[in-house]
Amino acid sequence: MTGQPGGEGGRIAAFLVMALIWGLTWLPTKVAAEVMSPIFLAVVRFALAALLYLLIILPRGISLRLEQPGRVVAASLLITTGCYSLLFWGVAHSPTGLSAVVNLALLPIFVILVGALYGQERVTGRRLGAIALGLAGLLLLFSGRTGAGGDGAALGLAAVAAGTLSYAWGAVISRPLMRSMHPLALAFWETGLGALGLLPVSLLIEGYDPGRLAALGDGRTLLCLAVLVLGGSLGAFTIYLWLLREWGAFRAGLYAFVSPVVAVAVGVAAAGEVFGRPEALGMGVMLAATALALTERRKALSRSS
Repeated sequence: MTGQPGGEGGRIAAFLVMALIWGLTWLPTKVAAEVMSPIFLAVVRFALAALLYLLIILPRGISLRLEQPGRVVAASLLITTGCYSLLFWGVAHSPTGLSAVVNLALLPIFVILVGALYGQERVTGRRLGAIALGLAGLLLLFSGRTGAGGDGAALGLAAVAAGTLSYAWGAVISRPLMRSMHPLALAFWETGLGALGLLPVSLLIEGYDPGRLAALGDGRTLLCLAVLVLGGSLGAFTIYLWLLREWGAFRAGLYAFVSPVVAVAVGVAAAGEVFGRPEALGMGVMLAATALALTERRKALSRSS
């Protein structure tokens, strides 16, 4: 994604494609989890992604030298192993649209909280308001999913939230690595090492079943892997790296407002997922919290530029 395809119009089109792809990744994951254990599905997804990253990296002569190997391993276990074992399991047990809302709305808030512990972020009054709004929105989302009248999805959504926290923690400790490693090389190590970490987690939680290899040939599994690996990891992530350079973190991060809406619409239309007043209110409050967090980040960036 080098050059200026179509100028600003091309960048906007690329952004919309990226947000659409990341909004479409949620339902195929749930569909594939009907024929394959969700954590093992994550193993396959990231093993394939690491292989494809390697095929892209080697012809370009990008260095794969590990800088701060301990930090790379820790980031890989948090970003890939911890996050996606919880995320894929959570998506398999909860509505895909709400899973997307919880993940994408909480991510910038968790980055602020974890970043503050590492001295990378300041917890200002505005950010405290974002955190409070995010928690309120989360409670609204959970309000219709618990008790006798709930659909049992609360535990799945809680797993998605925990996975998001794991990702945010890994992202924060990855920041110093971005100064010394090429983004594609870092993505290769984090996906590859993370996939290695996911394998024992899958065996421990889901057990060993030789039938899982046969499930790889199921059309639902193949569709999911195509969307996640080719679309999400290679296509959308490559666009995101390009937009980070062209637009900066704030504008590139606005997909957090578009992708959840896509995921909710697809879940309701294609899978008949329930999306009532508590869910709508929770989604609106959580996206407002995301807006507070991202808006202050934009102002801070403009003052430092």
